Amino acid sequence: MALQLLWDAALIVASFIMAMFLRLESLTFMGRPAVWVALLVAVIATLLAFRWLGLYRSLVRFITGKILVTVGKGAVVSALALALADLALGAGIPRSVPVITLMFVFLSVGGSRFVARAYFRSPRTVNKRPVIIYGAGEAGLQTLNALFHGREYAPVALVDDDPSIQNMTVGGFNVFPSDQIPALMKETGAQVVLLAIPSMGRVRRREIVGALEDLQLEIKTIPGMSDIISGKAKISELRTVSAEDLLGRDPVAPDPELLSRNITGRVVMVSGAGGSIGSELCRQILSQRPSVLVLYEMSEFALYAIEAELAETSKRLGYETRIEPILGSVQHSRRLEMAIRAFKVQTIYHAAAYKHVPLVEENVVEGIRNNVFGTLAITAAAKKCGVENFILISTDKAVRPTNVMGATKRIAELICQAEAHAPSGTVFSMVRFGNVLGSSGSVIPRFRAQIESGGPVTVTHKDINRYFMTIPEAAQLVIQAGALGQGGDVFVLDMGEPVKIIDLAFSMVKLHGLTPYLVDHPDQFLPEKGDIPVCVTGLRKGEKLYEELLIGNNPAPTTHPRIMTASEVALPSAALSEALDRLFKACEAFDLPTILAMLHELPLEYSPLNTDVSDRLWGAEQGSEALIQASPRP
Repeated sequence: MALQLLWDAALIVASFIMAMFLRLESLTFMGRPAVWVALLVAVIATLLAFRWLGLYRSLVRFITGKILVTVGKGAVVSALALALADLALGAGIPRSVPVITLMFVFLSVGGSRFVARAYFRSPRTVNKRPVIIYGAGEAGLQTLNALFHGREYAPVALVDDDPSIQNMTVGGFNVFPSDQIPALMKETGAQVVLLAIPSMGRVRRREIVGALEDLQLEIKTIPGMSDIISGKAKISELRTVSAEDLLGRDPVAPDPELLSRNITGRVVMVSGAGGSIGSELCRQILSQRPSVLVLYEMSEFALYAIEAELAETSKRLGYETRIEPILGSVQHSRRLEMAIRAFKVQTIYHAAAYKHVPLVEENVVEGIRNNVFGTLAITAAAKKCGVENFILISTDKAVRPTNVMGATKRIAELICQAEAHAPSGTVFSMVRFGNVLGSSGSVIPRFRAQIESGGPVTVTHKDINRYFMTIPEAAQLVIQAGALGQGGDVFVLDMGEPVKIIDLAFSMVKLHGLTPYLVDHPDQFLPEKGDIPVCVTGLRKGEKLYEELLIGNNPAPTTHPRIMTASEVALPSAALSEALDRLFKACEAFDLPTILAMLHELPLEYSPLNTDVSDRLWGAEQGSEALIQASPRP
């Protein structure tokens, strides 16, 4: 502060001398002692005013335009003190000099601070990474100011697609068209582009990233507008653009009536509440304010995590929903009944399932126990306890399944269809959809981890493709589809267009500012070709090239543009019960040949891609290498 005091005192003296010289066009006044006494009074008064107004509490690096108000007030004090001292001492200072001094003090004291701020914020001075901001609107300006205060990035240029603001100045920077980014990179040395348009849709974001990804830039973004408005994120919280930002679509606005129909003021239970889909369902359900939300989960840590998150959200938003975490497996019929009766559950979303295809393919018996007989147990409990609505979360892998996981989910659908056609007060419906972005075990987190470890990124087949949907959109559509259910409905979500996985791998590498290249073997690294190798390793057990959402070809529209209903083959309740009894006995006996024969016998259209299906424990018991020849299809 002492340095600032000395500096400001020198500027005030220099301002007065300049004002007197301009007015008198002579320096003879400097020989009159009264003039210097008057100036000393003005300097002391001005410095005291600056200190009282808080000028010296401001860090120069972080000052804004508001500091000019403080400097202006101090300059007024300087002029008044000089005028009053002149009157008291008869120093002979012309009446216009205090006004001229005021202007010089304002310009010199204020201007010197902004010059110092520019120096301290210089990327060379603070060793910040230069960044080009894409978007010169309100969000771009806020981001610009936030980066000035940060320690990691320094803005060096603004670009925008709006011709009306191109070649104008925003926040002290000229606004360039986006096609100037390559030239700006060379001029400024920037290797980072920041997308500062929070309201940008996914389609436009894909177009921008597609135009930038070959420039070997690191592309970052600010949070979405919904997160900023809700307070979940700040505009200054930057993150790398992810595949999740580019895949999926711009969601359709949900129907509030459908979202609330089975939830608001009611008791809702979610099985598998700690999983990827289950946890997002819980978040969406909580926002609709049920009276009680029962979290049923077999993983202790997953249950702890989701219960803590929901409790904090509920407290922050002032919800009165009671959250009840229950540890338990859906295979435990009695515990399910006790939970449903204890809390008087009215709506159940059944998301609990083993879903990782290769793991279920090698743990067939447990996969069937959980996915099939867990569903049987919870549907029976729901029916017995008078639950009003039951919604099964199914998968596109249930359509003409080529793996055990898909077959188990199709049997789960058959169970719900059979229960729906039996007399009861429970409305059973099923919602079938494909991959969701960022779910546990999905391809995107695996690719990200492989890229961060230096590669290789492994893709199972050059032509494999998948549907993708964001978890929040999927959860919202599941809730709305469940509200449309009349009994026995198989709802199919519109997943958009499928994405080739190898294209996704290449895009993810480029989003990290790296260059991908194809190799023939995972151990092959060719630095002269690029940064991250991409290797095609071959399809895994049970994996097929593409996924389907419909068994038949007769989907019917619903009142929601992204929800269809399908008329699928069902099995009479008596026939299904007899088949499930035999399947259960085969699981109890650990009889894998019979289990596989049953999967072919049931109307699943089960057609495994491999001629061998494994169960590691069955194979260990047999003293083999855990492989058994699958029974031929009848």
